[in-house]
Amino acid sequence: MIEIRGLLVRLGDFTLSIEKLLVKQGEYMVVLGPSGVGKTILLLTLAGLITPEKGSVLINGVDVTHDPPERRGVALVPQGYALFPHMNVYDNIAYGLRVRGAPEQEVREKVREIAERLGITHLLSRKPRTLSGGEQQRVALARALVVEPELLLLDEPLSALDPRLRISAIKLLKRLHRELGFTAIHVTHNLAEALSLATRIAYMEKGRLIGVYEPREFVETKHATPYLEEYRALRQFLE
Repeated sequence: MIEIRGLLVRLGDFTLSIEKLLVKQGEYMVVLGPSGVGKTILLLTLAGLITPEKGSVLINGVDVTHDPPERRGVALVPQGYALFPHMNVYDNIAYGLRVRGAPEQEVREKVREIAERLGITHLLSRKPRTLSGGEQQRVALARALVVEPELLLLDEPLSALDPRLRISAIKLLKRLHRELGFTAIHVTHNLAEALSLATRIAYMEKGRLIGVYEPREFVETKHATPYLEEYRALRQFLE
């Protein structure tokens, strides 16, 4: 379980303020809102890459507010994926396990297992620059999931994909969440992603959390209006 209490982050003229947010174990929460409202800052704070001025972040009841990223049990898939260009796919996926000191036999077994689950075994010897956007996305997901994180953070992971690949990626994420049962916070400004993936939707505006909604409940709010046209265009392919 992930809990945010009285979080305050100031970066220049921007302020992120979240009084309370609770993400249940195994939940897939989508954070939705316009660009520039602090969604990415929230993820970076949860990952330990930004230290809040006030408030606390708890993971499974443990206060990790001032813990470094490597001690939080959190994996982040950043926008653009940030794969290591000098490493092949295998070494990219293995990186987190090796940093944690896993034996090489365990590394091999876990990398092969997650690569098979994501259908990228044939890419293991390739360099990131030779991969398509969809392939890079799968590698980034594999690198995050292979360490079996307490919390998976996804920062607009589908934004670089064309509509066909985005639909395929949504289905992949749904399957992985069903099979692996991880806890996720997924940032987007795409309603199709939110309604297809979310157990609940957290909506943000101007650095604040406006509310947390069941997916179908959110559609009935005024906040959903700017997103409905794009959602209706994709809905038939997602059902």
